[in-house]
Amino acid sequence: MNAFQRNESKETLFTFISAGDDPPKEDFPLPKKSPKLCGSNYPLSIAFIVVNEFCERFSYYGMRAVLTLYFLSFFHWDENLSTAVYHAFSALCYFTPVIGAIMADSWLGKYKTIIYLSIVYVVGHLIKSVGAIPSLGNQAVHVVLSMVGLFLIALGTGGIKPCVSAFGGDQFEEEHTSERSKFFSIFYLSINAGSLISTFVTPVLRGDVKCFGEDCYALAFGVPAALMVLALGE
Repeated sequence: MNAFQRNESKETLFTFISAGDDPPKEDFPLPKKSPKLCGSNYPLSIAFIVVNEFCERFSYYGMRAVLTLYFLSFFHWDENLSTAVYHAFSALCYFTPVIGAIMADSWLGKYKTIIYLSIVYVVGHLIKSVGAIPSLGNQAVHVVLSMVGLFLIALGTGGIKPCVSAFGGDQFEEEHTSERSKFFSIFYLSINAGSLISTFVTPVLRGDVKCFGEDCYALAFGVPAALMVLALGE
């Protein structure tokens, strides 16, 4: 092909585009719309997001409801140490959202950040539950497992915090502002429902069920762990 032919091919391409002819459809496929709930404007995905948030908040507040008692009666720590560790854990939970936000904005995106840190969250709950089994070993083993579990829980719960609500809002098309507003009302209702129910349920599991002749902290931590596994499955 000589120079003239090369220029001619460029001119032909320019003429094709400038003429306003539609390009082949396979080169510019239309985006697929997400499935809707019962023919409404609500994306199907928001149902899973709401259930996920309920389970996650149940797991977090359920575990936290008996945490100080766990330090006092299971570890036999004094009130000062128990209170200090409890508040250090709470403070860490409110620091780690910075880490989650950086991960989502700089590297992984919201969805992958939620998935990866939810796995960390589940592992933390499982380690915390295993650490509460009385026959597992001496107190040092229980303390190490519990502290590792609490650190992973703090990383998980804080890391996904800035991502979940924003990810839910992203499911809606721009013109569906009313549906988006209603979604956030239901979303925050699920948060409060999960935290309220868990603060009643987990203390009952701890006090009314006996494990190895003692208060069943393993079950009190295990049920929140199971709810977090369910949340990850959603």
